[in-house]
Amino acid sequence: MMWGNWTVVSEFVLVSFSSLSSQLQALLFLLFLTIYLVTLMGNVLIILVTTADSALQSPMYFFLRNLSFLEIGFNLVIVPKMLGTLIIQDTTISFLGCATQMYFFFFFGAAECCLLATMAYDRYVAICDPLRYPVIMGRRACGQLAAASWFSGFPVATVQTTWIFSFPFCGPNRVNHFFCDSPPVIALVCADTSLFELEALTATVLFILFPFLLILGSYVRILSTIFRMPSAEGKRKAFSTCSSHLLVVSLFYSTAILTYFRPRSSNSPESKKLLSLSYTVVTPMLNPIIYSLRNSEVKAALRRAIRRTLGFQKL
Repeated sequence: MMWGNWTVVSEFVLVSFSSLSSQLQALLFLLFLTIYLVTLMGNVLIILVTTADSALQSPMYFFLRNLSFLEIGFNLVIVPKMLGTLIIQDTTISFLGCATQMYFFFFFGAAECCLLATMAYDRYVAICDPLRYPVIMGRRACGQLAAASWFSGFPVATVQTTWIFSFPFCGPNRVNHFFCDSPPVIALVCADTSLFELEALTATVLFILFPFLLILGSYVRILSTIFRMPSAEGKRKAFSTCSSHLLVVSLFYSTAILTYFRPRSSNSPESKKLLSLSYTVVTPMLNPIIYSLRNSEVKAALRRAIRRTLGFQKL
């Protein structure tokens, strides 16, 4: 559609993995579909088990339940459209659809960064100040921390998405990615975006780097406390309560920081797609697996749930 000397873009085309052969795209579809289903089932299972089992009502599992909700939302925003581009070559996405996808990508991403920092704070209080833990991390405090983590996604998503889609798009509409992320979309803008890029860098520091530094500081104090414990059994238990969260944080932040803090010259579109797959597709699948396999309380709750299910079936 023409408007003055500009071509007003009404839809975008997701390049996705179109450079690959149709056979390879079909294989990727089966792989990503399997990961998607495992992600949904794993996170739903975590939500159900931590809700139903009376032994998993501590703040740690309350935050884990919130993390699973976030991971489900994150996946629903990205993966179904990506599967469509692979199997039926449905690569077009409307202007509004692209803006909506980007909005919820920012929302869930920022909320997850803050929730991971909240979970690190929970572990810090549990290990470094165990006597005051029930008081500090009471039901009301946990609800407020979870609500603040979820709410943190709204300002960054609203400002970033509104600003990007207020720019003029003057013709090229091929987004070199498998979803509407800001860098490939902003590359299509025909206006000066330097002020937006400065704001985007500030938001990235606030919502990715700052929570990461809080997590890092929490674990420095946690490890210092653990190493001072006289009992080997106490050290083992303390490590076991932190290891799952630390592994999840490492997986999420390593790929996110490599994606958004690398110089543009060293960040090719193909390498960015691979890194993005890590934190949008793979990590949400691994989180419930990590918390199930590395957490004895979750494994015990799963066994109890299976026994109850089998018992009802026998009746």
